[in-house]
Amino acid sequence: MEGLGVLEEMGELTRRGEAFALATVVWRQGPSSSQAGSRAIITADGELHGWIGGACAEPAVIREAKQVMAEGTARLLLLGTPEQFGAAVPEGMTVVPISCQSEGALEVYIEPVLPAPHLVIAGDSPMARTLASLARALGWRTDLISGRDFTAEAADGRSMVVVATQGHGDEEVLECAAAARPAYLGLVGSRQRGATVLGYLADRGVPPDQLDRVRVPAGLDLGSTTHQEIAVAILAELVQLRASGALAGMRTGTRDRAGETAAALPAGPASAGIAPDPVCGMAVSAASSRPVRYGGTDYYFCCAGCRQAFGQDPDAYVKKETRC
Repeated sequence: MEGLGVLEEMGELTRRGEAFALATVVWRQGPSSSQAGSRAIITADGELHGWIGGACAEPAVIREAKQVMAEGTARLLLLGTPEQFGAAVPEGMTVVPISCQSEGALEVYIEPVLPAPHLVIAGDSPMARTLASLARALGWRTDLISGRDFTAEAADGRSMVVVATQGHGDEEVLECAAAARPAYLGLVGSRQRGATVLGYLADRGVPPDQLDRVRVPAGLDLGSTTHQEIAVAILAELVQLRASGALAGMRTGTRDRAGETAAALPAGPASAGIAPDPVCGMAVSAASSRPVRYGGTDYYFCCAGCRQAFGQDPDAYVKKETRC
């Protein structure tokens, strides 16, 4: 996949609401199989679609892309041996040491593309319409559904659901919403009304772990307010919870690793499909490397030379890993 194919895949992932990272080669030092402008998509589960370089670069880019998605902040990578760059590394870049036999180097920009927050509002009151309007102004994907049309299929584990039916079928809508196990579930109403609704659902056999997730009343407690202010209070709570990372299944960027040198991979068995070459330290895709088993542990290698060096004196490299 390359060129327009990468762009089409980006559009498809965006439509499905899936997070991914876009890696773009912005500089290369030959010899290298990549070219400036080469692009690849890295999905949340670590699949790479496109081309940013060969076996030397891919595992490191996949590993860094996963961190970019988790943190929500882009980063610029320099992939090569530290000696190639010396003191010339600009501030704000991340150096990822790789020991590629071609002695090439790459500069790769990785940016996260996270799905817009998904808010589902069940109800047709003035407050519900105001909340929908405010959420859309933030760029959130917002669905305003009447209570009678709401089903559990309207939301999933990454959605935020606000039940604003306000006495018109609260129990039925809340039961459907709870079954979807959204990241957030709030009921608009007083605490007394909420206790009545939750008690009714408990008697109907709705599992306690689903009912415990319901926030009632939804939104920050601002006291006696207008319906417009209630909408603001609900949206403010959702923004606060997302920013703090309190909503399971939803990611926001909060950390900045500018200028940080990438940490070494843990020694030993492959982690998430990527393992360190015990000889040169390069990140290696376990799926594309035949392992050598020694001392009950599988070791992976970037090339035949490293495999041969390990085979001649494995204890030297195992001990080196242990010291690290």
